[in-house]
Amino acid sequence: MAFIDYISEDEVPEADRVPDHDNILRVHGVHSRTMRQHFDLYRDLMYSRGPLTREQREMIAVVVSAANECHY
Repeated sequence: MAFIDYISEDEVPEADRVPDHDNILRVHGVHSRTMRQHFDLYRDLMYSRGPLTREQREMIAVVVSAANECHY
C-alpha cells in the first residue's frame, strides 16, 4: 500500500481547510485545493436533494468500499 505523509492543519491555507479530520481527507493536504474540492464533492453527493435517501447513499458507499477491499 502507498504511503503519503500528512501535513499539519496549520500548513493548509485557511481558505482550503475543511471541518473534517478524517485521514482520507488529510491525505489531500499536500494539495490543499484538492482537499477542499474532495470535501465539497462529498458534501454535495451525500447531502444534496436527489432520488436517494442519505441512508441509501451511505449503503452504496459501504458496498463500493467492500467491493474495492478498502481498509478504512
